[in-house]
Order: sequence, then structure tokens, then C-alpha cells
Amino acid sequence: MRILVTGGAGYIGSHVVKALGEKGYDVLTYDNLSSGNRWAVLHGDLIVTDLADKNALKKAIHDYKPDAVMHFAAHIIVPESVREPLKYYQNNTVNTLNLLDVMRDEGVKRVIFSSTAAVYGLPEEMPVSENALLLPINPYGTSKMMTERILKDLSSAYDDFRYVSLRYFNVAGADAQGRIGQAYKKSTHLITRALKTAKGEFEKLQIFGTDYPTPDGTGIRDYIHVDDIADAHLSALEYLIQGGESDVFNCGYGHGYSVKEVVETAKRVTGVDFPVEDTGRREGDTPILIADSSKIRRQLNWKPKYDDLEYIIKTAWEWEKRK
Repeated sequence: MRILVTGGAGYIGSHVVKALGEKGYDVLTYDNLSSGNRWAVLHGDLIVTDLADKNALKKAIHDYKPDAVMHFAAHIIVPESVREPLKYYQNNTVNTLNLLDVMRDEGVKRVIFSSTAAVYGLPEEMPVSENALLLPINPYGTSKMMTERILKDLSSAYDDFRYVSLRYFNVAGADAQGRIGQAYKKSTHLITRALKTAKGEFEKLQIFGTDYPTPDGTGIRDYIHVDDIADAHLSALEYLIQGGESDVFNCGYGHGYSVKEVVETAKRVTGVDFPVEDTGRREGDTPILIADSSKIRRQLNWKPKYDDLEYIIKTAWEWEKRK
């Protein structure tokens, strides 16, 4: 079975390409390498071009004839999306329209979409279920929400079109063998920044907000290992292949850790007591964001294997040390 993976040279996409290849799928990665890397594509071929180039996209899909598409290609930096909203709507929404239009023309009827918990904004109930209102508070979240709506409308209009949208919570960690991991030039993720501080790349780690209504005053997030995210994509693919209906699923473990707990675990794993500075809250940060993941466990029979913060940080640390 042939799977086209857009953004397959990026952090999450490359781990999914790895998982697909190890399961015996034929994989083609389509990536402009704006934030991805050639070396991260461990299986199949790589086409270096952009989703904005509709002719190149049409040729790739026509020649490859994929049985399904996994769509990761997107800009993902929330603060940047606030400063440059058009960049996000162009790449995350308009370019997705290009992809879906070409898929429709070429008869490709299955897609798995890389969405985000950012579509929920500041949810009132926790853990947050897939039925919560979608009220994103930044252009990044809105761009993903818009794509979800487009997919829903397509599925309603065409009986033969099926999609799964996976809403990620806080993805972290790296390949256990140290082959691939997070390699963004300017990472904003807490665990990566903590480890880079332990390496001495940053002078200190800032904690944004210590007065939240949580046990230690810092924000709580649902951290999920990237290999469990990859496995969720394989489960979604099998679900669609077996004729499953279009649907949306949260990807998280259903419990969280505070910023201070993450920092202390990072210090323990690295053996480095790196400097930490408490500072004010960032606008738009919610005190707690935890997934209700019961639906994906029940309907897709998803069984995460790496629900262990120390393991998540350890794999990320081993990767950081190799870079």
C-alpha cells in the first residue's frame, strides 16, 4: 500500500514515515525542507517541493497513485502566527486546499490530518473531549480548525471521501535508537529548551507563570511521546482502510505534568542543575490542558507504549547529545 506523507521530513512526520516503513508500507515524502531535513527521511523517496506548486503536486500524486495521504506540512509556531497570520493561513489552509483539490482530481479518497489541541483555545472543562467547542485563540489554531471544517464538508459532500483528524497535545521525545528527533532551528517546546539549557546552548530556562491555580503554580500539559503519536497514525490508517467513517480523535495520555515537574525530571535525567528563571505568564496560556483520549483508545484500539515522562525526556536527551 502506498502512502504519500506531506511534511514527512519534519519532526512528527519523520517518525510516522519511520513507523510506516517499518510496517512495510511504501512511502513517498513530499516536503519543501523549510523546517524538515533530508536525513530525517528513513524510508522511501523524498520529493523536495512545495504544496503551493500545484503542478508539481499534481504530478507527484498522479505518478505515485497513493492509497492514502498523511498531511503534516504546516507552520507551527504560535507566537509567529500572531505576528504573521497570513503566512499561516496561506501555508496551513490555502495549501491544504491545493492538496485536497488535487487528491479529488486524482481519485485519492483517504487522508489523515495532523491537527492540534490549539483548536480548543481555552477549554472550560478538563480533560478536554473531542466534543468541546472549537474556539482557537491564535491564527495557528484557527488555521488548523479551518482545515478540519473543510475536511468535514468534503466528507459530507462526497460519500467516498474519508478522513481522520488527530488533535495532538504536547508531543515530545525522540526515536529510541537516536536516528531522528526534534531539530527545529528555534524550538519553543519546553522539554527541548530545558535540554538545550542543560547543554549550555541557552543561559537559562524561563518558566512563564508561577501563579496558576495548579498544585505548584505552573501550567500543566499532557506530554505524549512522538512514537505513540506515530502509532496513532498507523491505527488511523488501518481504521480508514477497513472502511471506518470520518472522525476526529485526541492524541494524549489523559494526564499531565506541570512545568516544574518537567524541569525537575529534565535535571534528573541530564544530571545538570541548569539555571531557571520564573517570569510572568504568556498571553493565551491556559493553566491546564489535558486530553480525554478515551475515544481513540476505544474506537481505534490505540494502546500507547511510552507513557512515562522520564522516558520521554531521556530519549529527547540522547538525541540532543548526538546533535
